[in-house]
Amino acid sequence: MNRFFLMLPILLSCKQDMVLSGRGPGPSAPASATTAVNTTTLHFSGYNWTVKNGSGIGPGPNTWAAGNAWVDAAGLLHLKVSYDSTAAKWVCAGITSVDNFGYGTYQWQVQGPVSTLDKNIVAGLFHYGGPDGFNEMDVEFARWGDDAKPNVNYSVYPAAGSSGKAQHMRTAWTQSGGTSSTHRYTWTKDSVVFKSMNGFYNDDTNLFFTYTFLPPNTIIPTAAMPVKMNLWCFRGMGPSDGKPVEIVVRSFKFTPAP
Repeated sequence: MNRFFLMLPILLSCKQDMVLSGRGPGPSAPASATTAVNTTTLHFSGYNWTVKNGSGIGPGPNTWAAGNAWVDAAGLLHLKVSYDSTAAKWVCAGITSVDNFGYGTYQWQVQGPVSTLDKNIVAGLFHYGGPDGFNEMDVEFARWGDDAKPNVNYSVYPAAGSSGKAQHMRTAWTQSGGTSSTHRYTWTKDSVVFKSMNGFYNDDTNLFFTYTFLPPNTIIPTAAMPVKMNLWCFRGMGPSDGKPVEIVVRSFKFTPAP
């Protein structure tokens, strides 16, 4: 079993904003790339991952560098957005699992102040199989360029070939007392259940938010897909405060459905 936990101890207040149709902000299929080279791989939480590298690539579009995603000596994954002064542009980080994953439970723990990311920065933990607008499930920490927007986003995009619409749940989260949290979703043919907890737990201890996506509003994906993690600039805009951003993913755990 492997672990990918986003760790953020959280004390939070929640406001929910449900969007029942239409594609909202979130990771999308890569745009046509002017340069795309994905030859670097890393090993994290028992799986092999391809590191995103190239320019003019979505979401964003952004520039991505293999050097902005790495695993340290303790086995923790680092994702970083940094400024390349030579190229005069901000550079993002992303990884994609070599394996495809189907029904089951996906759990992440992350270190870092994810609840207070700059308004132009997005941290994503998600499945994506495409085509764009289909076969996707997300946990994203983002304000989509607007400090007034909720900062935690759960999404399910419909199965490819269906006429379904993307479904979103958003909540405002105020984190305090540390930087550890657990986030998971359980994907079955009948539902996708999202949960977030303060601290690191394999159960629902300190649950602060949960939401279940159900038919008929949600046309649940059925295809096995890669898992992805990324840290990127919304619409290609650099951090509004001009400072680099780094998060640490402690572990990833996948438990297949019985």
